[in-house]
Amino acid sequence: MKVDLHVHTCHSPDSLARPEELVYWMARRGLGAMAITDHNAIQGARETAALAPGAIIIGEEIRTSRGEIIGLFLEEFIPPRLSPRETIERIHQQGGLVYIPHPTDRVRGSTIEPEALLAVLPQVDLIEGYNARVISGLVNRRATALAHEHGLPLGAGSDAHRAADVGLAYVEMQPFRDAHGFLLALAESRIQGRRTGLLGRLSSLRARWVKRAAQRRSDAEEHPEGES
Repeated sequence: MKVDLHVHTCHSPDSLARPEELVYWMARRGLGAMAITDHNAIQGARETAALAPGAIIIGEEIRTSRGEIIGLFLEEFIPPRLSPRETIERIHQQGGLVYIPHPTDRVRGSTIEPEALLAVLPQVDLIEGYNARVISGLVNRRATALAHEHGLPLGAGSDAHRAADVGLAYVEMQPFRDAHGFLLALAESRIQGRRTGLLGRLSSLRARWVKRAAQRRSDAEEHPEGES
């Protein structure tokens, strides 16, 4: 089965993708499952899971004090701004898996800091070896080398911020039922992917602009000019 391990819904500040759109594209791209990994939010994953029972991994891309860490197979929301170590502890406490997204992408300010990553690598379950939104393929090759160096399994994901980009990168693997079965299946998996096009990259900027404009309108309606 094909599994995209990094997808965002409109519950992320830089995405407008609605859960029903993501489920449509998941089916169109022939994915057997996908992980919803919104920025510091879990509600979008739950909404998507309700539309596609058994096919959605509940995840969250958590902004720690030293950069982003993804939790997969989560039960509960994990707040941002905790230390990487505490974030990892909270993921594991609920039976989840620790997944490091785009670990060698230094263009993004959100990537976990190298020193912080090295300190927690013994507690990491898998590393994103292919992210479709990186600028250069070299970034993915370095991430793959990092995983191999430390004996960690590889994941892959589209990092889709618009629905049409779902499935641009994925892991081909045997079916699984839970986090433990997922890790076992990763041992015989294969990564496939291609990088996001220009429209996909611009979708994040568009989403932020649309949401800011909507917030300004809402603020103006709540506090009309001249109202005392």
